[in-house]
Amino acid sequence: MNSLVVIGGGAAGFFAAINAAALNPAMKVTILEKSQHLLAKVKVSGGGRCNVTHECFEPRELVKNYPRGSKELLGPFHAFQPADMFEWLELRGVQLKAEEDGRVFPVTDNSQTIIDCFLSEAHRLGVIIKNGVNIKSLERHQDTWQIGLADGNFIQTECVLVATGSGGTMMSMMRKMGHHIVDPVPSLFTFNIADNRLEGLAGVSASNCEVRIEGTKFLAKGPVLITHWGVSGPGILRLSAWGARELASVNYDFMIRVNWDTRFSKETLVDFLKEWKSEHQKNQVKTFSAVKIPHRLWVSLIESIPKVGDLKWADVSNKHIDQIAEVICSSYFRVNGKSTFKDEFVTAGGIDLKEVDFKTMQSKLLPGLYFAGEVLDIDAITGGFNFQAAWTTGMVAARHIAG
Repeated sequence: MNSLVVIGGGAAGFFAAINAAALNPAMKVTILEKSQHLLAKVKVSGGGRCNVTHECFEPRELVKNYPRGSKELLGPFHAFQPADMFEWLELRGVQLKAEEDGRVFPVTDNSQTIIDCFLSEAHRLGVIIKNGVNIKSLERHQDTWQIGLADGNFIQTECVLVATGSGGTMMSMMRKMGHHIVDPVPSLFTFNIADNRLEGLAGVSASNCEVRIEGTKFLAKGPVLITHWGVSGPGILRLSAWGARELASVNYDFMIRVNWDTRFSKETLVDFLKEWKSEHQKNQVKTFSAVKIPHRLWVSLIESIPKVGDLKWADVSNKHIDQIAEVICSSYFRVNGKSTFKDEFVTAGGIDLKEVDFKTMQSKLLPGLYFAGEVLDIDAITGGFNFQAAWTTGMVAARHIAG
């Protein structure tokens, strides 16, 4: 191949471009980006620290973090996985660190480190970067592709790699060219809840929770963060990813059940509280928490039970103990709406995976057309997994295009 045009200057597209150029120095590689900003999600990921990948080096375990795309990604992850991304970056002078939860960041804690590495590689390899480019048409002519630009110019190339995410005009073009598009819906979002029990608790985080979506199979464990609008945190974001399509279908109006301390079931907590009562009879219920949750959350939950908060443990009845166990292990909340991370927006949806060859990332319908990243119907839970899918699909495409 002598020429490649990458449409989209985000994580997947940029990574594919620099690797294709490195693997085939004779090939002309061009990145076309609609906005003035390259690698925008890399910039904001992880609060500006860039959660590059995850310290999960076993492909069969790795794929379990992808609600959509797990089966298709197994082969590509054997070709390029997080350990390979570690090596790729460290060979280029970027040192990484893994945190306790497995998330991987540059040791600088600054996403600009990753961006500078990619830009330096692009410069070194002669990758042409064009910002502010609007594409009006994409057509196949014999053995080449013709890309029509908004300014009236055309670009001809042997290969096109589409890495534009799962929205916008490119999806419409792909549909017109015969590809089936799985309609995009939000995948990572927080739950909006208006409930007196959560009022005034924004910023409070319970570390050991289990959240179920009532009437479904969806359950997730992990920290839950209370926000001004409802609940967020890893446990909630995992649920939003796995339940993305189902929750969209009910217009984000559903019930959740929260166990705020998963060391206990309701039954085991009842037994524990009876012992607790006998050992702490002189202490006030509200001011002396029996479980490992933030004190402000304990107070709010206890105050939601009539006449219990001001009692001393000595005066707590078996009925009260049952009520306390219920509110800790089985709190029901009505979710009505969602809030999305606008900068780190992730969607479920995109190019139907059945129409892509995952050994090459090439379209099964149109030769010379490749896909990488979120333009595909692939998404993951939080923790660096979405970026790893971008790096992996970008690298697989680059290797095949470079020949």
